[in-house]
Amino acid sequence: MNKEFKQQERESKPARRTEPKEVRRGQLIDATINSIAKYGIGGTTMSTVTDFAGLSIGIVNFHFKSKQNLFEETLIYLAREHHAQWYNAYLDAGLSAQEKLLAIVDAHFDRKICSRKKLSVWFAFYGEARRREIYRHLIDQIDDERITISTRLCQEIAENGDYKNGLSPKQIAETLEALYDGLMLNLLMYPGYTTREKARDQVHAYLATVFPNHIEMPKP
Repeated sequence: MNKEFKQQERESKPARRTEPKEVRRGQLIDATINSIAKYGIGGTTMSTVTDFAGLSIGIVNFHFKSKQNLFEETLIYLAREHHAQWYNAYLDAGLSAQEKLLAIVDAHFDRKICSRKKLSVWFAFYGEARRREIYRHLIDQIDDERITISTRLCQEIAENGDYKNGLSPKQIAETLEALYDGLMLNLLMYPGYTTREKARDQVHAYLATVFPNHIEMPKP
């Protein structure tokens, strides 16, 4: 088992029974993440979740009513966590459009978001053919917001640099989305082949070829 996953699993402590409602829900969602990362969607049951949480099945049913509700709330939690990471980075970046765009890129490969455990869960949800449409509906609004912001930033950079590379700002933003997904899948499937930093630099390199006067090519 991967060392990072072992460490994350050890950090999931059994819960006390007197925790407030929101704390209890958070513990169950964390247990669901651990279970899906270890057993997959198909292998995750109420029992595997309660084993990780150190709680009874009755408590899971009380808070989420069904396994499907628990899965959906887990996906929403991950989506909101991801949104907060890139959106806060975007807000905290410098004033220039390129700084904001690169901040969004870098946030995707932050250790908090881009861990093997969480990547395992994301791609487990993506691979659920029967419920893929339901899952996409839950997070499409968040993804659309990011594409809209990235498109606007690309438009601002393009206008400032008078670039004529044939790519529209929307095409560049959509390519970024494809790069995020593809590189994260590589990180999950081939952990010894690449790293978060190398994956991040590949996205920087793409943007440097598109906006060479605004974004520097990463050093080898």
